[in-house]
Amino acid sequence: MVINPDVSSNNPSLPIQKKVLHAGKGDLPKFKLGTKVNFHVVTKRLDNDKTVLDDSRKWIKPMELIFGKKFKLESWEMSIETMRVGEVASFTTKRVYTHSYPIVAKTLRDNFLPKPAGHDHKQHKASTHMCGMMAMQAEGGLGYDDLNLLMKEPEDLEFIMELLSVSQPEDYEKESWQMDADEKLVSVPQLKADGNQLFGSKDYAGASEKYRQALGRLEQLMLREKPGETEWDELLKLKIPLLLNLAQCRLSLSDYYPVIEHCTEVLDTQPANTKALYRRAKAHVGAWNPKEAKQDFEAVIELDQGLAKACRKEITAVEMLEKEKDAEDKGKMNKLFN
Repeated sequence: MVINPDVSSNNPSLPIQKKVLHAGKGDLPKFKLGTKVNFHVVTKRLDNDKTVLDDSRKWIKPMELIFGKKFKLESWEMSIETMRVGEVASFTTKRVYTHSYPIVAKTLRDNFLPKPAGHDHKQHKASTHMCGMMAMQAEGGLGYDDLNLLMKEPEDLEFIMELLSVSQPEDYEKESWQMDADEKLVSVPQLKADGNQLFGSKDYAGASEKYRQALGRLEQLMLREKPGETEWDELLKLKIPLLLNLAQCRLSLSDYYPVIEHCTEVLDTQPANTKALYRRAKAHVGAWNPKEAKQDFEAVIELDQGLAKACRKEITAVEMLEKEKDAEDKGKMNKLFN
């Protein structure tokens, strides 16, 4: 046994010794795989001054932990699963379970400590993404003197925890990083449907966000597969309509360059996709790339005679705009030299 559940313990043989400081309410929650908890934690050294290393109440938000996601500080999960909501307890934890604390604390400080105006964050945080050991070498340590000392000489520590809330997996909407591959795949059609509904109500920004979320999850799944293989191709089939929908949203918001980018990505794999060609042509008009716009409209005419009349009308409008702009430019030049 590592820790006596739900009771105070003065057994020095246990790696984690618990002392209840304030009783919680209700029954002991179930901490199954995927359970989300919010809590505050104060970390203290066991020196004569009980030096405080970290206090989450001074951070920009409380701690959040998902059970089963392999959090680097195993003792926190083990401690929390002995607590009731509202309970405050002290957990004196032996160094066998605290050796990874400096790495965890560095990440938490870098991300959640409020940064004062003019603060040079680089002195605490590596400027590029590196593994933990590379970052330590680049900075001459972790960037915090107290954590550097703990890295060199691990100590027993005291964690004072207050359990704020417990949410079961079925009671909250998971973020992408909390999902496994199957959950991400299942979530894509719903995100697309939500985006379509928002688009129908002309909330183009809201629809864009839903389509982006769905695309992000598909791209994460595609990284697991080899291009050209069946699984990758099936994911690509789901991605194409989302790219087209996102392109239409950005076109409706007059945000032309993302439209060109998304449609070009579709055309890289489906050169005859008339929706992508037509939307990119409209975006080229908006970004005033008349040559490229006319080329795309002409490509649509060749592929779909049903759109020929509309595309010829668009080409005529572009040519009229070109003449107007040419006349305007000539007028400016004449004024300049006269």
